[in-house]
Amino acid sequence: MRPNIWQKFRVVGVEDGGFSRGSSNYSGQTLLVCVLLQGMWIYNFSADTITVDGLDASDKLIAMLRQWSFDVVVLAGVSFAGFNLVDPTMVFEEFSKPVVVVSRTKPDNVAVKNALMQHFEDWRIRWGVFEKLGPVHKVVSMVGEPPLYLEVVDATADWAKKLIRASATCCRIPEPIRVARLIARGLTRTVL
Repeated sequence: MRPNIWQKFRVVGVEDGGFSRGSSNYSGQTLLVCVLLQGMWIYNFSADTITVDGLDASDKLIAMLRQWSFDVVVLAGVSFAGFNLVDPTMVFEEFSKPVVVVSRTKPDNVAVKNALMQHFEDWRIRWGVFEKLGPVHKVVSMVGEPPLYLEVVDATADWAKKLIRASATCCRIPEPIRVARLIARGLTRTVL
């Protein structure tokens, strides 16, 4: 996908804000931020609080996405606010739009499953999100940078790789996720 073709796509990037369990103002909440971009233009953004290690991220994301018309959702992983998981399959089923999960490091699902089993009584529900995902694909989004890892719902890996390469304009991270992260981290400092 050439960058000029990507300019036509309305892409939603999703990222969360930070939190520190040990801080004096820890509320058990953080922000989940969605940014709607078309090419390099930010059309809109939306934010809502989600519970650290809760189970509300998928529902909150779907509620935010209902206000927009978009072509694809790009998630910065599936774990937000600790282990509050966004279910990419659930997002796809709601909107019939592709969902691309981007990870900065290669997912280690054995370690994830072990952590879930150790820390959550409802680990089977949370693990079910990971079980529905397909294979992990490696993509170099920018020459000379480390690879990213993708999981894709309702699109081919080749299509997703082209989208990620075309949208990685400032660094190896796709612009929709990068912008969502900047907003999420900035708002976290002022709101929570």
